Amino acid sequence: MSLLKKPVVLAAGLAVAVVALYWFWPSAEPAGAGQVAAGKPGAGQRPGGQRPGGPRPAGAGGAAMANNPWAMPVPVRVIEAGSTDLKVQIKAIGTVTPLNTVLVQSRVAGPLQQVFFEEGQKVEAGQLLAQIDPADYKVELAQVQGQKEQNIALLKSAEQDLERFAKLKEQNTIAAQQMNAQQALVSQLKGAIKSNQAAIDAAALQLSYTQIKAPISGRLGLRAVDPGNLIQANSAEGLVTITQSSPIAVVFTIPETQLQQVRTAFRAGTALSVEAWDRAEQMPLASGALTTLDNQIDIATGTLKLKAEFANQNEELFPNQFVNVRLNVAVQSGAVTIPQDAVQYGAQGTYVYMVDDNNKAQIRQLKLGAVDNGLVAVEEGLKAGDKVVLEGLDRLRPDREVEVIQDAPKG
Repeated sequence: MSLLKKPVVLAAGLAVAVVALYWFWPSAEPAGAGQVAAGKPGAGQRPGGQRPGGPRPAGAGGAAMANNPWAMPVPVRVIEAGSTDLKVQIKAIGTVTPLNTVLVQSRVAGPLQQVFFEEGQKVEAGQLLAQIDPADYKVELAQVQGQKEQNIALLKSAEQDLERFAKLKEQNTIAAQQMNAQQALVSQLKGAIKSNQAAIDAAALQLSYTQIKAPISGRLGLRAVDPGNLIQANSAEGLVTITQSSPIAVVFTIPETQLQQVRTAFRAGTALSVEAWDRAEQMPLASGALTTLDNQIDIATGTLKLKAEFANQNEELFPNQFVNVRLNVAVQSGAVTIPQDAVQYGAQGTYVYMVDDNNKAQIRQLKLGAVDNGLVAVEEGLKAGDKVVLEGLDRLRPDREVEVIQDAPKG
C-alpha cells in the first residue's frame, strides 16, 4: 500500500465509527412529564427519583425524612450503667497438677500371682493391689526362725552350766578362768539370738512386700505388668501409677507487675478465692483457694508461679488439664459497671455512645477498671443510670438522633 492510500483508509474507518455511535448510542432525551408522574426514571436519573450523585437535598417535614435516610433517627438498644459490687480479678492460664503422683513398684522380685484392681479404679491408702508369689520368702523366714530356736536351746544349756560353775567356784573346785569362759559363752549366745531376731524381722518384712499395697489414695492408671510375669524389685516401669485427684492443685503464673497487688491481699490473711474455667472460658469448672506463691520470679519470662488448691470432690479437674484461672484479689463495692460489648476503642482511647435527654447520641471518653464476667468497671466518664448504646453503633455519629428500641416483654 502506498503512502497516499493510508490517510484515505484511516478517514474511511473514522467515518464508519461515527455512524455506528450515532445509531447505537442510547437516547439521552429527558423523560416526559407523563413518565416522571408514573415514577419511571428519566435520563440521568436512578430508580426512586435519586440523582447519580446521591439522594436529593432534604426538604421540610416527613417528605424530607423519606428522601434522606441519614436524617432519620437511628434505632438502637440501650442499657443503663449499673452500680454493683465487682470482683477485682487477675486472669491467667494454668495447668491442673496432682498434689501427689506415685509409681507403684515391687520391693521384691518374684512371679506376679494376682492383681486386685481395675485400671482407672479409685483406691484408698493401704488397699491391696497385687500379690507376688511368697513361697521363697516363707522358706527364708523359716530358716532364720530355726536358727534362733537352735541358739535359744544352746543358751539354755550354757546358762545351766554357768549356774553349776558358780556353785563349784564358791567351793574353790574350779578355776576362775573356766568360770569366765562360761560367762562369755552365755553372752555370745544371747547376742546370737538378737541377731537371729533381726534376721527374722528382715525376712518377715520381705515376705510382707509380696503384698503390694497402695501408698496413697487416688486414681489408678493403666497396668504395666500382667499376672504371670516375673517382676524385679524397683523396676523402672513399675506396676501402675496412682494420681491423687482429690484434693488437687492448679499451677499458674502472673506477671511480676501484679505481684504487689497479690502479695498485699495474700498477706492480709483472708483466703483468696480462685476460679478454674474451661479452655473456651465459657463454663466454670471448680472453685478453690490460693495456697502458695513461689519464692522467686522467673527472669526469662518475668512471671511468678502460684498454686491454688481445689477440693475436686466430683473430679471436675483432671491432671495435666489446661484451664483458665481467675484469681479474685478484692471486691470493688458500688462500682459503676457496663457490659464490655458497649465499649468502643479509638485513637483517643476507650469510649461509649450514650443517649442524652434529647434522644441524641453523644460520645463519652472512659477510664476503665476491673472486669468481671462480661462487666467492666467505669472509673471515670459515666455515672449510674446513664443510658449507654449497646446495639446499633455502626450508624451513630455525635448529635445523631436515635430511636430507643424496647425489648419485647417475655412470656
